[in-house]
Amino acid sequence: MDTIDPKDVKPGDEVYVIYNNPHTPTVSNIMSAEIVQHPKDPNKSALFLHETFHTIEDDDAFFSSEESAERAYSEMYDREDFYH
Repeated sequence: MDTIDPKDVKPGDEVYVIYNNPHTPTVSNIMSAEIVQHPKDPNKSALFLHETFHTIEDDDAFFSSEESAERAYSEMYDREDFYH
């Protein structure tokens, strides 16, 4: 997997994430997101996804490509294929 350490991202980076729908826990999608300056702390970065800022945590999984995220999703859920 081509993962990116959350400590290595900087504003302007595009990353891919596996986003779990908070309203339907069994639904996950691969989404592209942007790393931006945190709106309340100029010394930190945030993940901007679905028009919302998300705090970056040490255990977040960022991927360098959509294909890498698809492979990780497939491995996590033991699926041969993935459609989104």
